[in-house]
Amino acid sequence: MRQSNQYLLADFLLEGLFDDSLTHVFLFSLTMVVYLVAVSGNSLTILLICADPRLHTPMYFLLSQLSLMDLMYLTTTIPKMAANYLTGKKSISFVGCATQHFFYLCVGSAECILLTLMSYDRYVAICHPLRYAVLMNKRVALMMVVTSWLGAFINALIHTLILMHFPFCGSHKIHHFYCEFPAVVKLVCIDITVYEKTVYISSILLLLLPILLVSTSYSFILHSVIQMRSAGSKRNAFAICSSHLTVVSLWFGAAIFSYMRPRSQRTPLQDRVGSLFYSIITPTLNPLIYTLRNKDVAKALRKVLGRDVISQRR
Repeated sequence: MRQSNQYLLADFLLEGLFDDSLTHVFLFSLTMVVYLVAVSGNSLTILLICADPRLHTPMYFLLSQLSLMDLMYLTTTIPKMAANYLTGKKSISFVGCATQHFFYLCVGSAECILLTLMSYDRYVAICHPLRYAVLMNKRVALMMVVTSWLGAFINALIHTLILMHFPFCGSHKIHHFYCEFPAVVKLVCIDITVYEKTVYISSILLLLLPILLVSTSYSFILHSVIQMRSAGSKRNAFAICSSHLTVVSLWFGAAIFSYMRPRSQRTPLQDRVGSLFYSIITPTLNPLIYTLRNKDVAKALRKVLGRDVISQRR
């Protein structure tokens, strides 16, 4: 029994993304550049929103939390992948794999919930602009963030405890660059059909239900925009909503591709490519799409840069 328990708690082997070929060395270098851009963009967004009092509003508070989630998602997966590649090691401990699985699932679920709740913010801004300060105050924004983190924490904890409780067999080799659920669950020795159905239902709640809620919010928004008489008001409304819709499409599209496909139609390569998209590409694009294009954030950035220039001249 002791030997069996030790085997069940043995290290996993991560296949990774790259090998030693020149092409893969270039791709690894490119990935790390994108990673640094993503970390810099999200960190800058958080710092600007915290530093500028004009950005201390519910909308920008939600944006800062979105950037924080992207930042945490990046640091959960990419550093370990880079360390394994640079050192030539592919192992990750049982506890390390469970920890990585929990955090990526927690942050990913929190972002799904937050993006859904942010559609309410856009709905109030377009459909009830005069009541925005009442319907979307700091307390409401804080409740949105707490709901996102709490719901995601419970979901990730339950799934991680159940998954890592199952017996794993074979070589313990994960055909992925981090401990993502679809790759880890393939190593389970016993029949877990019932649990996989439960995961599928959970995915529906975290992916399809939010998309339904977002679609409902934007149907009301579209109805309000159509009734606007001013062309300028219509352009402003579409500008306000376009960034959120773009981020929602990128995030949920990649997540549905990774989690809603039948197990029989999945391949390790497809799983890695899909995960690479929403673990690196989406967090990189979010600050560019959602915050740094924003006029208020751009003003805050110019203000900070202006202070730095003045300080250097002095």
